[in-house]
Amino acid sequence: MRIHLIAIGGSAMHNMAIALHKKGYHVTGSDDEVFEPSKSRLQKHNLLPSQMGWDASRITKEIDVVILGMHARKNNPELLKAQDLGVKIYSYPEYIYEQTKNKKRIVIGGSHGKTTITAMTLHVLQNAGVDVDYMVGAQLEGFDTMVKLTHEAEIVVLEGDEYLSSPIDLRPKFHLYHPHIAVISGIAWDHINVFPTFENYVEQFQIFTNKIEKEGTLIYFDGDEHVAKIGQSFPFNQIPYAVHENKCKDGVSYLIDGENEYPLAVFGDHNLQNLNASLHICNALSISKGVFYKHIQTFKGAQKRLELVHKNESTSVFKDFAHSPSKLKATSSAVKKQFKNRSLVACMELHTFSSLNEDFLKEYANTMDLPDEAYVYFNPETIAQKQLKPITKDKVYNCFKRSDLSVFTRTEDLISELKLKNWENTNLLLMSSGNFDGIDFNKLAKELLE
Repeated sequence: MRIHLIAIGGSAMHNMAIALHKKGYHVTGSDDEVFEPSKSRLQKHNLLPSQMGWDASRITKEIDVVILGMHARKNNPELLKAQDLGVKIYSYPEYIYEQTKNKKRIVIGGSHGKTTITAMTLHVLQNAGVDVDYMVGAQLEGFDTMVKLTHEAEIVVLEGDEYLSSPIDLRPKFHLYHPHIAVISGIAWDHINVFPTFENYVEQFQIFTNKIEKEGTLIYFDGDEHVAKIGQSFPFNQIPYAVHENKCKDGVSYLIDGENEYPLAVFGDHNLQNLNASLHICNALSISKGVFYKHIQTFKGAQKRLELVHKNESTSVFKDFAHSPSKLKATSSAVKKQFKNRSLVACMELHTFSSLNEDFLKEYANTMDLPDEAYVYFNPETIAQKQLKPITKDKVYNCFKRSDLSVFTRTEDLISELKLKNWENTNLLLMSSGNFDGIDFNKLAKELLE
């Protein structure tokens, strides 16, 4: 099988390339630029294109399959050549389904929490000795790649993203997977550039549940009224869940199961909510509660999901993928509740299309009220690149509706402000789907704490 990936350098695409290479396929790819860590990882497997840029001559009748990444455009010369030759073209999620259509499919969807639920489930299954294929949206400790596709595994666990499949396939990715077991963790309006109204966004999750295989199972968070409405109308097996019973002692969260208590390396209501979803998935796959509790204790979290960057006796620095309004509240609340005797400084970056949209900004009202000090950062150049209407620091300040909010448009200014602070008995929370335009989180955390 000869497979060519257009836009091979993407986070998901390069992991798929490596997974298919490991499966024994002949894999090639192309991209106009490839950054780290994709570059080194592709190089390690001899999959890095010898030359950057698009070249139609790479596409021949000998190629069996072309996989099209989101980074490519409709007029990509390699795509046009593949169309002319009649080569089979798949989007990324389409090919995931093609590779897993004979397996038992577990798909985790939701506006937030899906990476963590997927990661928790994979952690427990791996430690319990269950062989599964998977696709997850973050690099996980103990896993070589973010995608695994094999001939042998009978089960696949997939993170179900609601964003578009490819430049020529505008269906949400998770509509293509047809799960046997599905999860919806929550619905909070995102991707305003694709789903212009909240009602349109919610509809995508209803379509997702409609595509669950007959006699399938829907595991859903019933603390979200929109999710609960979808879940309660599901015609087959319904499993509602909430935050797992727990307690916090000396900065450590413990699961409570009857008279038994299990210490965790993670904390916060969102994590304990996600954990309960993972428990139901594992139970549905015949993993007992006892086995689940044994292995979940060693789960340290997914990358950038309340990830501890550095700490000392009186300060912890966390980074988190939070960028949507609901997640800012939840993540700030989790850190405040876990460290009641410490102040919290929270920084968030407006980075996504939705968050930088002038009309969407009002959704952030009061979302940064919980931290003791709150900073918001955005880069005007990012707004220009996304071809959005410019926004001002005053506009951001007014939309967040916090009188002592500080707004920054230069990374250097934000870092300088942080370095002036006394961090004794104070935590720092950095929230973004980006990296504040190049901040080295580990270096910054060590400098602040030392």
